[in-house]
Amino acid sequence: MPFDKPHAVSPGLWALAWKRLRSDGVAMVSLAIVAVFLVMMVLSGTGLIAKDWAKEVGVNYAPPTFVGPAEPAPGATSAPAATSASDKPTELPIEDPLADALAAIRNEGAAAPKAPEASVAEDNKTVDPLAEVMADIRSKAVENVAAEARAPTLPLGGDKWGRDVLKKVIKGSETSIFVGLAAACVATLLGTVFGAVAGYYGKWLDDFFNWFYSVFTAIPYLLLILAVAAVLQQKGTFTIVLILGLTGWTGTFRLIRGEYLKHKGREYVQAADAIGASNARRMFVHIFPNISHVVLVQLSIYTVAFIKSEVILSFLGFGVPVDVVSWGSMLNEAQNELILGKWWQLAAAGTFMAVLVTAFSLFTDALRDALDPKLK
Repeated sequence: MPFDKPHAVSPGLWALAWKRLRSDGVAMVSLAIVAVFLVMMVLSGTGLIAKDWAKEVGVNYAPPTFVGPAEPAPGATSAPAATSASDKPTELPIEDPLADALAAIRNEGAAAPKAPEASVAEDNKTVDPLAEVMADIRSKAVENVAAEARAPTLPLGGDKWGRDVLKKVIKGSETSIFVGLAAACVATLLGTVFGAVAGYYGKWLDDFFNWFYSVFTAIPYLLLILAVAAVLQQKGTFTIVLILGLTGWTGTFRLIRGEYLKHKGREYVQAADAIGASNARRMFVHIFPNISHVVLVQLSIYTVAFIKSEVILSFLGFGVPVDVVSWGSMLNEAQNELILGKWWQLAAAGTFMAVLVTAFSLFTDALRDALDPKLK
């Protein structure tokens, strides 16, 4: 009696890649760290965390909590309490040369009899109707200042305005990671399209894109983006994304062009041509799925590179505007604070950036190994 035996289904490329990726402990830890940063970016962008990053909640240069409040300098005295209205101002030690003349004028004015008109005007003096209202406003302002006393320490310290460095570094991660991801998407898309057209069609289109590629690679990349940023002279997150995306597609172009040159003559592409598939369908429906792992790896590599590029641009003053915070702008502020011995903003921004870049780099290496078709 025959019995039905289930057909064995061969796992695909992505299933094998995920299996290899799960077996790599370093890759999974790196993926978890990257996922935490991405979630933090989304929460910051939606305003659920670090929404009030610009609020001055601590004293100027408030040290981190684990360091403790700053000790007063030796010999320094505590600030005197607020003086009341009845307190007399301290007299200056410098002798006034006109003091005698002014005193004589005052004595003569006090001895002179008051005119009748002056006495009548003094008796009919009007009362300020806003005096009581202004007094209430001043009292409430004093109460609010007392209630909103700035904290002497903050979790990761404060900057020169007393803003929380922890909230700043979280808000800065939103800007830096978004710039890295968006610019990587733009550069990968351009490199893929240019490489597909050049590698598939060849001839004069290939020559044109190779010439275009040579022009961009002839200029050192950092000098190229600095030159474009200086020419635009318009700071903003969208501007940085365009600068990095429009100048960073060359690496993807070179790889995708080589893959299309290799795949366009294979049997499955010729079979698609025989059944009447269009060029666009052969390029992006038949060939592209077989080289998509190259695109994904390039996207990961570009994300890391563009995060570092944004930090460099913002550090040099060509990046985000003043009202936007990023890891690069924090490092730019920290260079002046470091001279005064205030190291916590530099440590916070540098640590967050180093952890993300290291985790992303390790994950990219593991992803490249997992997606290598030779390891199937």
